[in-house]
Amino acid sequence: MISWLPASASWPLFLKLCLNTDLSGVRPSILVLSALAGMACLPAVAQPASVQPAQPVGSELPLAPEVLGNRPRSDPSVLAPAAKQLEPGLEGLSGPPSLALPTKPTQVRIQELRPLGLREVETIAEVNNPNLKAVASQVDQAKSNLRAQISAWYPNINLNTSNSFPGLNNSFRSDTNFPSRRTPFNPTSNTTTTSNLRYGGQMSIGINWDLINPQRVPQIAAARDQYEQAQNQYLIALRDLRLQVAQAYFDLQLADENVRIGQESVRASLVSLRDARARFQAGVSTKLDVLQAETQLARDQQLLTTALADQSVARRSLAAFLDLPMNVTPTAREPARVLASWLPSLQESIVAAYAFREELDQIILDISIANSNANASIGAVQPFLSIVNNFGWNRFSGETTSRAINTSNTDTLTYGFDNTIGLNLSWSLFDGGRAAAQYRQQKQVAEENRFRFASRRDSIRQEVESSFYELLKNNRDIATTTREVISARETLRLARLRFQAGVTTQREVVDTQRDLTQAEVRYARAVTDYNKRLAELRRRTGLDQVALCKPPALPGSKPAQDPATQIPIEPLPLQPACQLDSSL
Repeated sequence: MISWLPASASWPLFLKLCLNTDLSGVRPSILVLSALAGMACLPAVAQPASVQPAQPVGSELPLAPEVLGNRPRSDPSVLAPAAKQLEPGLEGLSGPPSLALPTKPTQVRIQELRPLGLREVETIAEVNNPNLKAVASQVDQAKSNLRAQISAWYPNINLNTSNSFPGLNNSFRSDTNFPSRRTPFNPTSNTTTTSNLRYGGQMSIGINWDLINPQRVPQIAAARDQYEQAQNQYLIALRDLRLQVAQAYFDLQLADENVRIGQESVRASLVSLRDARARFQAGVSTKLDVLQAETQLARDQQLLTTALADQSVARRSLAAFLDLPMNVTPTAREPARVLASWLPSLQESIVAAYAFREELDQIILDISIANSNANASIGAVQPFLSIVNNFGWNRFSGETTSRAINTSNTDTLTYGFDNTIGLNLSWSLFDGGRAAAQYRQQKQVAEENRFRFASRRDSIRQEVESSFYELLKNNRDIATTTREVISARETLRLARLRFQAGVTTQREVVDTQRDLTQAEVRYARAVTDYNKRLAELRRRTGLDQVALCKPPALPGSKPAQDPATQIPIEPLPLQPACQLDSSL
């Protein structure tokens, strides 16, 4: 089953495609189909029109910037938003903390098997999935980076202070006076020690505002494009997550179906072995019939063992997407059923994929980012002009003490301020060709992205065509495998009657039983592949135009079963492989 997204009203390409029934309120969980009742819902394949001579396609095709714009903006309205909280009844399935790490076996021991539907699985994944949360964090990072680049339009104001605490300054000076020639030699010395204890401080405020900055506009433009890319990446991640969860759920449904088929095969083999042994003991059959029945039973037991292992792996694979508590394992509450039929034609699907795929917008934004980086590179050799204003203020008060022949104490007070304003011009006249080379490099990156756009455009068409053709093939596989299963079941019933009547051998019963098992496996695989291709088309085109299958009228009571074929399956003890290998 698939996440049913609301159809967008802005799809002019598909106004001609109408549905006869309003399907908006139909839940996919009610879509059930009898395994062998025939296909009530088949894809509507467009009838081939008359063949027209091919017209040359070239210059008449519009260019992507004309259709999407040179700098396309992300459009979250084309996709249903992700769930933010779990629905009632699912509150206990919140994921563990991001940095949680179990250290004991009891912390990872499975204690609950929780049956979940596809809608519930998608909701839990959107709320718990850590990869989606990481992509959402990247959107916030890109938004913060854009805001940081926009700050280049505003002035920078800086405040600096110094000497805000009391300071003590000690100085020592010694002066010696020598007498003249006419006086007796009697030198005198004068030693002075000065101590300054000052209180106060100084402050300066600087304002710098770029009036002309050639790199400012392209850098902001590149940051804005990166923000749009992050938003598109979130939409892409959300689409991919829904597809991956749906496919994981389909794989789990297939694993459950294989377990059911394996159990039915083992029961059928036990019935055949019981009949073969009874006829051998009665003397109307040979030992060869018993050995053939035992061989088929071993094959079916191996099939069941493989199916059980695949079921466990599929459950834990789905749990990894859901980030469930470590003691909970999800199970599929809904059986594998055909969901819907794809209504748009192949050509409409391709055009819709071109219109709604964010991957193409991402490449166009890469081109815009490269051009912005080129303009920023060449702006490095262009003049920068900024207005500057510096304001300074200081005030000190304290006491000055001098110890000399004459000691004096002086109280001092200093106070002052200054203010300067001016224009600063900066211009790199020669940089050795660095800016020009970086400009050419970014232009070459833009040219590379144009080639990448053409490659991605071709791959998108190839993906849509592949899913579309595979969907048609799986549709036919469902029809053929349905008839095969019905025929194989009737053949097995007749073969058992013939064997019990003694007109055939056990070999015919074994062969028909194996054919039935393989037919049921192929039918289950065809249904699962069909649903997967349908989910891929919805992911790859962005369309939601499907016709839901009609739910079958199921009886209220469980149909009666033949007690002769309902044999309990006894579990086999698991022995070490070394012992089993030595027994051959």
